[in-house]
Amino acid sequence: MKLTSLVALVPIAVVLDQWIKRLVETRLNYEELVPVLPFLGLYRTWNPGIAFSMLSGLPDNILLLLTALIIGFVLYLWSRATTGQLAARIGFALIIGGALGNLVDRVWYGHVIDYVLFHTPIWSFAVFNLADIFITFGAALIIVQELVDWRRNRSASAN
Repeated sequence: MKLTSLVALVPIAVVLDQWIKRLVETRLNYEELVPVLPFLGLYRTWNPGIAFSMLSGLPDNILLLLTALIIGFVLYLWSRATTGQLAARIGFALIIGGALGNLVDRVWYGHVIDYVLFHTPIWSFAVFNLADIFITFGAALIIVQELVDWRRNRSASAN
């Protein structure tokens, strides 16, 4: 896959994330559960921090700087990936797209819009959004790529 195709994943992820968040903000009541499946619901809320509301007590400019540093670090790692590391390269694009989607929220609103809730009658997982899914899936792709590379290198050095 060409680099331009991979780079195109970034704005696609941001636009899709922002489009869904706009629908959520205009069509769902704040903190009202809308059941989708017995274990899944839509639940519009705002996250003033980063993942799982961590660091929510920090000022916005610190959170913006932290996000920018993380994006910069991921761009650096992406630049070091070889053309043969397709899963990792896709993963880096998804992480950057997701981080930028959440960064847009923080700049425009001062918080991140979350709306997906996994739950049972006695337990619920943190509320998250599509950008968080992109970041998580991207990280999983990078880990898979690292495991494949490690196994390939281990086999090559054994021969």
